Amino acid sequence: MKKFNKKNLPSRHTSLGPDKAPQRSFYYAMNLTEKDIAKPFVGVVSTWNEAAPCNIALMRQAQSVKKGVYLSGGTPREFCTITVTDGIAMGHEGMKSSLISRDVIADSTELTVRGHCYDALVGVAGCDKSLPGLMMAMVRLNVPSVFIYGGSILPGRFNGKDITVVDVFEGVGKYSSGKITAHALRKLELKACPTAGACGGQFTANTMACVSEAIGLALPYSAGTPAPYSRRDKYALASGKAVMNLLAKKIRPRDIVTKKSLENAATIVAATGGSTNAALHLPAIANEIGIKFDLMDVAKIFKKTPYLADLKPGGKYVAKDMWKAGGVPMLLKTLMDGGNRGRGLIMGGDASAKLSSIGFVEISTQGNEQNFGDLTQSVGIANGDNISSSIRGLRCGGNYIEKISLCVIILKKSVYI
Repeated sequence: MKKFNKKNLPSRHTSLGPDKAPQRSFYYAMNLTEKDIAKPFVGVVSTWNEAAPCNIALMRQAQSVKKGVYLSGGTPREFCTITVTDGIAMGHEGMKSSLISRDVIADSTELTVRGHCYDALVGVAGCDKSLPGLMMAMVRLNVPSVFIYGGSILPGRFNGKDITVVDVFEGVGKYSSGKITAHALRKLELKACPTAGACGGQFTANTMACVSEAIGLALPYSAGTPAPYSRRDKYALASGKAVMNLLAKKIRPRDIVTKKSLENAATIVAATGGSTNAALHLPAIANEIGIKFDLMDVAKIFKKTPYLADLKPGGKYVAKDMWKAGGVPMLLKTLMDGGNRGRGLIMGGDASAKLSSIGFVEISTQGNEQNFGDLTQSVGIANGDNISSSIRGLRCGGNYIEKISLCVIILKKSVYI
């Protein structure tokens, strides 16, 4: 186990020297020992709350993160920040709270880390705005950081099919038009969300979870495992250990998150038919570190990227299926083999080198990932009046990105949702 010299770390300001005796008194009150205080302090932030199922498994995973930090020579300091969950906030005035919550999450995390002089950070998040919010905080603070997703919900089963909460929204429409009864709608709502975890399709949370791996802030494969599975806790433990390795090697988020890694992230969004909200979040992450990467840069990548993963809401499969097929590394490998030569770092290692040995995992849900040679469409198209044969995925025009299935149009100066 590596020993750290705290004289070179931010936490020296709260723990070293006779003048820091008052601060140390507070740590003793929390049952820390002299040895604990002599170690690096690692912030472990989660967006745990009881607002929605996306968040309720996060504190459990944070305990595993803390264990990993402790086993690797650090002293974990857990804290929580807020979340606004779109699935409950939408359809009323609460939706005005959604996007701004991303910046509150980033700001509150920054304030806690700066205020308490933490040396490194692990972030655990599970909802639409909390994922980019924590990633923004990591690159802003530029202390060694690891992100870990809280995991997807398991799909519900209804009439022999996998369903998600979107099926319930569609059920409301069917009920309103007289196509199903109130009793049928009630049965549907009781089956759609059976466990903890974020919405099961390739909505914003699962999209940004894929981004966390592609951008290099999360451990490979950590985005895919569903929230209820105990394997999530193994990734959480490994994330705690990984952040101590980054601290020892002095690898910081801005060493990892570059223009190339942002391009990788936009590519995986497009390849999965992911949420167009990524076109807001990726430029926001880039802006934190002064990288020019705006909406039009995202659109250019969307136009040329093949649509590989047939995921809900536009497709057939859920996040669990992609995980079973090999997850984000397998999809990145498929893109690389097809000519999309990803660059950048994954947790300090070369992306191409790490992907070279990955193979496709054969599962019963064939079709979840299409072979490159079988592609008939791309996610983006050349211009707004040249419509793709498929209405799934994204359409890119000169001034906007449109997600046809959700009728979301993002203009250069305004956002309409």
